[in-house]
Amino acid sequence: MLNFLLQLVRFILLVLLKLLSTLFYPAKATYFADRKLDWQQIKLIVFLNHTSLFEPVFIQLSSIKGLWFLAGRLIAPGADITFTRPIVGKIMHALIPGIIPISRKNDETWQHFLSLVDHSKITAILPEGRMKRRNGLDKHGKPMSVRGGVVDILRKLNHGQILFVYSGGLHHIQAPGEKLPKLFKGIKANIEVVDLLKYKQQFNLANSNEFKTQVVADVTAKLGNNIPN
Repeated sequence: MLNFLLQLVRFILLVLLKLLSTLFYPAKATYFADRKLDWQQIKLIVFLNHTSLFEPVFIQLSSIKGLWFLAGRLIAPGADITFTRPIVGKIMHALIPGIIPISRKNDETWQHFLSLVDHSKITAILPEGRMKRRNGLDKHGKPMSVRGGVVDILRKLNHGQILFVYSGGLHHIQAPGEKLPKLFKGIKANIEVVDLLKYKQQFNLANSNEFKTQVVADVTAKLGNNIPN
């Protein structure tokens, strides 16, 4: 009963966020192919083109049914430094208690997160692992790239669907380092749903290193080719 009530509270918060984000940041979404999005089948969400902490506004693209599933099943890794922020950290925990702080290294924090990944949950990840600045680089001035964490997650999942969300970027609303977001700006996203097992079978599952290299290359190509203009 307690778990149901907690899920209900999170669901109400997500519905409120959906309504507010639709009002202030109306989204234009383009769906690749005609595959119907079935939230019972979604096991992995891959969000590409990470540009702002304001990206929860994309929650408006979810249906009400989807919000209910997200309220009860979503887990995601989040940079531990983000959770030290007094306002952002509290908001993230309130909306998605399933966000697990990690150090961005392949250490015990990442292994703990992986131990929670299974088919009963919806796992979300931003594969770039850090935010893109206005100059197209990360905060250390290095080129953006896809990291291998998404491969670790894929190794633990064998059925269901992957939901790829390609963001058009949010620098026009709130770029990294800016404190206040701008209001009444439109946002764009492309949406792609693929069968998880068929996606994995495109690559060399028998060779762990080659599988990782191939998946990272494919997700990198998706990032380069599929984000909205």
